[in-house]
Amino acid sequence: MSAGSGRLAFIDALKAVASQLIVLHHLAFYGPMSDYVQPLAPELISWLSQYARIAVQAFLVIGGFLAAQALARDGTLTIRPLPELIWRRYLKLVPPYLGALLLAIACSALASRLIVYESIPEPATLPQFIAHILLLQGVLGFDGLSAGVWYVAIDFQLYTLLLLTLWLGRRAMPQAPAAGRALVVALILASLFYFNRDEAWDNWAPYFFGAYGLGALVFWNVGRRAAPPWLGLIVILVAAALVLDYRSRIAVALFVALALGVARHTGFIESWPRSKVFAWLGQISYSVFLVHFPICLAVNALFERYAPHTAGIQSAGMIVAWLASIGGGALFYRQIECRAQALLSRKAGTARAAR
Repeated sequence: MSAGSGRLAFIDALKAVASQLIVLHHLAFYGPMSDYVQPLAPELISWLSQYARIAVQAFLVIGGFLAAQALARDGTLTIRPLPELIWRRYLKLVPPYLGALLLAIACSALASRLIVYESIPEPATLPQFIAHILLLQGVLGFDGLSAGVWYVAIDFQLYTLLLLTLWLGRRAMPQAPAAGRALVVALILASLFYFNRDEAWDNWAPYFFGAYGLGALVFWNVGRRAAPPWLGLIVILVAAALVLDYRSRIAVALFVALALGVARHTGFIESWPRSKVFAWLGQISYSVFLVHFPICLAVNALFERYAPHTAGIQSAGMIVAWLASIGGGALFYRQIECRAQALLSRKAGTARAAR
């Protein structure tokens, strides 16, 4: 994927791998197919069930990197009204997310008619659905209508928190361009050393800001000419937090941040790997992330109800669910995500023309 295409090949590859690991994690963690396959491949199913979910840290770091690129390429917030930026972010995330919620409700209803299993979400209530639309389900204590929808709410919180932090730095010290970045560093430290160590905060952005902020720091401070000192500082900050309280999720976030830093410094972030498969999987990764759980849930229910309960057949079912998640994500990307983004772009262009 060339730079001229507007996409970054290395980031697409990271997103491709991370999204597939998350699909496989949910296939292994939520049965019943994985329950039958466990004796056939106990170590693989156990690893996917326990550890593959940490791949979400890649999305957090990449999210911070891309948010910094969009909001403040030099570390200083672009001149644009805050409500407009927040609203545009909401409109970017929510239309595909809303379509995925409706798919999740439909697939849950189908699965509940076929089988009785603990991983099938309860029927949605109106307050629960409204809370999801407002991206407040975790904050308000509602169960998720689909696995992974918590991430969309957290992404919106993180983007808004980064935006407000940069705005505060510019507003408080307009003559100090680095003020916003200094506040971001302070917030990263607060996350790594306090918020991320307390799971009571895991519905709020500060819990995840350590990983998200690392991505922003890499974008601002690592380029073709400057890299080693800032990469060293990032390692020191995170290493100190890990010495105090080791968390594998933070170690993975550090690894991804360093990989992004090296890729940006060397220039291969734009052009490596040259793989159409990685580029395609990275491009559809958000849609795959949104729709894979209801698709996997439906396939689980069908194989539980109609297929023999043997490890071989159920293994085939897991492969079918995996491939169906990719295919469903590709279709969802083309029919829902792309159309929603095209509509948003047209409205933004009309608004700019009017101004």
